[in-house]
Order: sequence, then C-alpha cells, then structure tokens
Amino acid sequence: MELALVGVVVGFLSGFFGIGGGTILVPILLYLGYGIKDAVGISVTQMVFSSLFGSFLNLKQAIFKVKEGLALGIGGAVGALLSGYFLEIVPERVLEYLFLAIVTLAFVRFFAKRVDEEGQERQLPPAFLFLLGIFIGLIAISVGVGGSILITPILVGIFHVNVKKAAAMGLFFVIFSSISGFVSLSLFGHIDYFAGLIVGISSLVGVYFGIQLAHRIDKARFKRALVVMYGIILLLSVRKIFF
Repeated sequence: MELALVGVVVGFLSGFFGIGGGTILVPILLYLGYGIKDAVGISVTQMVFSSLFGSFLNLKQAIFKVKEGLALGIGGAVGALLSGYFLEIVPERVLEYLFLAIVTLAFVRFFAKRVDEEGQERQLPPAFLFLLGIFIGLIAISVGVGGSILITPILVGIFHVNVKKAAAMGLFFVIFSSISGFVSLSLFGHIDYFAGLIVGISSLVGVYFGIQLAHRIDKARFKRALVVMYGIILLLSVRKIFF
C-alpha cells in the first residue's frame, strides 16, 4: 500500500511536470530504506509506465509532433543501453553526486529563462539531437531519472522552446531512455520487479490527472510550480547526501 500510494503521487507529478518521475521517486525510496541502485531500478520501471501513458495523452492534445522527438529519443535509448555497465563500474557515492549535480543544473539553467523570452525556436539538426540524447540517456538512467529534467531546461533555456511543449517532449524522450534502461538494468540484476510493478501500475492513475491539470494551467503558473518542485527535490537530495 505504501508503494502504491507513492506511485500515485509520483505519477501525478510526472504527468503534470512532464518528467519520468525518477527525480522525485529516487529520494523517496532512499528515505524508505532502499539503496541507491535498487531505487534506480524501481524508478526506471515506473518511468516506463508513466512515460508511455503520459505521452499518449499529450499526443492526443497535439502538443508536439512525434518526429520532433524521435532523433532525441533514439539517442537516449542508445545512451541508456550503456547504463547497466556504467552502474557496475561507478560507486554509489558518485551516483549520488551525479544525481545532485543534475538537479542543481536543471534548477539554475531552466529558471534563468523567463516565460516571456520563449519565442523563436532554433532548428536543431537531427544528428545533434541524437548525440545529445546519447549523453543524457547514459547519465540520466544511471542515476534513476528519465532525462526530461535535463531535456526540458535545455530546450527552454537554450533553444527557446515553449515550456509546455518542452515538458511534453521531455516525457516522450523518457519512453526511449526508460525502456532501454530497463533492459540494461535487468541484464545486470538491478531491477526489483515486484516493487517496480506496484509503483508503475499505480502511477498511471496519477499520470492521468497530472496531464489533465497541466493542459489547463497557464504557462506562468506552470513554470512557478516547476520552481517549487525542483527546489524541494534539490533540498531533499542535499539533506540525504550530506546530512
């Protein structure tokens, strides 16, 4: 019941913010007593469920086009396939610092850009998106996040993509990285299937309501909510790692 409740809450936040959910789920699982590698495995399993269902709901609303995310997503899948090996050679403490660094980068870079500065989107070559996807897929899956926590601030902060579109594309990216990461982590024995399925299936309920709310809220309020979410995650991560 505890894991199911966590799944609903994480699913709602995943759908609303356009994230895989790992940035929220991993700290929660750490506080519940799971080790970082077990938490990563459960988190990746949940992301498969939330990203597939959430992207389906976003595509029904035509927030973005599939072809826009394919190069990025396929690159993410390639990078995520390497995550199992990466986990084997990298100590847990280093993974925790990587996780903290990712959250900090997202917090600083994303919110340096004001909503009213979003406008003319830069056209990105597919080859560049593919390489960017490889890098993000490798790092993100290795620390138990889907990659949208990096995708969204990069698209908004550097390439001026609409914040809601960027969030939707970030969640679409998670489909590729999470499925690929799930396969890789499974091969190395890092998946707790029972706990992962409980969290993943229960998260679908939360994803539905999170997506519905995200479609209705205006961009300014949406971004302010993101500020609060990233700030809380950052504080929890710092407290867990250093205190």
